[in-house]
Amino acid sequence: MARKRRKMEVFTMAFLDCMSCGFGAVILLFMIINSQVTRKTDAPPELMGETTRLEFEILNQRKNLVLAKNTIEDLDDEEARAEDQIARIIALLEKLKAELATEDNETLAKVARVEKLKSDVERLEEEKKRLLAREKLLQSGSQVRSFTGEGDRQYLTGLKVGGKHILILIDSSASMLDRKIINIIRRRNMSRAVKLRSRKWRQAIATVDWLSAQFPESSKFQIYSFNTEAKPVLKGSDGVWLEVGDGKQLDEAIRILRRTVPENGTNIYSAFDVINQLNPKPDNVILLVDSLPTMNTPDTKRGMVTGQERLRFHYEAEALIPAGVPVNVLLYPMEGDYEATIAYWLLAYRTGGSFMSISKDWP
Repeated sequence: MARKRRKMEVFTMAFLDCMSCGFGAVILLFMIINSQVTRKTDAPPELMGETTRLEFEILNQRKNLVLAKNTIEDLDDEEARAEDQIARIIALLEKLKAELATEDNETLAKVARVEKLKSDVERLEEEKKRLLAREKLLQSGSQVRSFTGEGDRQYLTGLKVGGKHILILIDSSASMLDRKIINIIRRRNMSRAVKLRSRKWRQAIATVDWLSAQFPESSKFQIYSFNTEAKPVLKGSDGVWLEVGDGKQLDEAIRILRRTVPENGTNIYSAFDVINQLNPKPDNVILLVDSLPTMNTPDTKRGMVTGQERLRFHYEAEALIPAGVPVNVLLYPMEGDYEATIAYWLLAYRTGGSFMSISKDWP
């Protein structure tokens, strides 16, 4: 069978050529671009490592920057909270200051009230003392001096301290330096200041001070001290009665007596002879003594005296006392002089006076 012949199509090569050229151009462009990328990728390893390191460092710095921003925000928030807390504390402090100021004012007012009350109490106490002293003065009607002792003990019973003419005889011999013989010997060789501070002597002066505070205002007095001889405490007043008056002469006598130093022996003969020298005779004699006499004349040269001789000196002196003159004896016992107590007790008994052995804490 005869085969059909196909129709012959007209095909021009110009279109295919264009397509081939375009495709080839694309391939060529691709190859050129790929060649450029390859060349850039083929850079040295050192530069690649440095680039990578810088990229990581930039990344870390960016992270740190974010952390720093977050930290700053936290700090800002904390600062705001701190400022708020400070403001509250300041307000609280101001409140406390105001409360303290108010409290201080109240405390000062309380202190002022307490001080005023104390002042009122002291004033009332002084007024009470003044009224009591006035009452006591009105009751006695004659006390011109005061004497302050310890406590409110009633020290004397039966001792007459009044009278119109009162004579005090106080022993100022060396034996008044102490109650013990060994201490008397020691103190006798010490300074004037030490002698004046002797406890026994100060006690005797305090006794005279106490006695003088009891003198009636209208009475007259005289104070003699005696050792080897008797002499008035106030110079120039020999044989003269002194007015008690306002107590100035008594104060001066006590002041002088405090500066008198106990020394030398004991001549009680000259002391009792004073009673006869005064005119009129005293109606009350108060004798402050510690032992029997050691002499009967002012200028004796004897060093040692026996007990019997001392007792004889005492009785010889006692014979000088006029009848009707009471002698009140205040004895400051001395170690070893046992007969003195009996002798002076008998003296007080015979004359109608009183006798007292003084304790260490009187007056």
